Amino acid sequence: MLDTRRMRLLRELSVHGTVTATAEALHLTGPAVSQQLAALEREAGMPLLEKQGRRLRLTAAGSLLVEHAEVILGGLAAAEADLEALRGGGRGVVRIAAFPSAARVLMPRVWRRLANDLELHLTDREPGPAVEALRQRDADVAVVHAYSLLPRELPPGCEQHRVMDDPVLLALPEGRVEAGAVVDLGSFAEDDWLMPGPETSCHELTRRACGAAGFVPRPVAVASDFSVLTALVAAGAGVALVPEMALPANVQGVGVHPLAQPITRTISAFTRAGESRQPHIRRVLDELQANDPVA
Repeated sequence: MLDTRRMRLLRELSVHGTVTATAEALHLTGPAVSQQLAALEREAGMPLLEKQGRRLRLTAAGSLLVEHAEVILGGLAAAEADLEALRGGGRGVVRIAAFPSAARVLMPRVWRRLANDLELHLTDREPGPAVEALRQRDADVAVVHAYSLLPRELPPGCEQHRVMDDPVLLALPEGRVEAGAVVDLGSFAEDDWLMPGPETSCHELTRRACGAAGFVPRPVAVASDFSVLTALVAAGAGVALVPEMALPANVQGVGVHPLAQPITRTISAFTRAGESRQPHIRRVLDELQANDPVA
């Protein structure tokens, strides 16, 4: 009989990569983790881990067992959520990791509506680190985005909750093109481009969108803050692709235009499997989705 607690340890090791990091995350000692994993291997009757430098790598059997552990742990989380709902729960704590424009646009509504009933904690993180925080249990909700040209895989053991779709627009100096006109990206192949930092998915999105339009963008400025990019657009430094939500409030001197070949940024909230049924997390998800009239 496989021990569920040991399966949880194996799942945590698959996230943290080392016995030391896993022990720290779970407030255990390294030897205790090693002993429990060795006992799980005896229960399974085959090796579950193998060394790869200083880290441990799952064997094929270990990966299979982690997949089953995700399902089992998700079911346990759902059962705990149902029991908490029956008990009436208490003042829940929800830790949210959200990328910057979602933190600026979506989170104020959540705070206004829920802060009197829930203890909310917000961390500004790009989608990759936000997902990692969720999987390492440093966050309960990860608000992330994925572009139509750059999809994002659902991490193992997680659930996805659609929040809204955010159109990507071309930002041009005001007056260059008739206000609101639909533009063909290929017409701007000779322009100077203003691009997000290479560490962001928005950077790769710009490269792919321009590549699909038949050219390689020539960047003259790179900045991960869209307010910097739009200020440079207003100054005539170049053009930029900007998601609508990321536009600064009351931006001056910039015209934004829909694309002839539309690009969409889908915003989602990720939770660990089964935990979306916990009442306090469900309330946060409901408020996030209330920002979208079709949700």
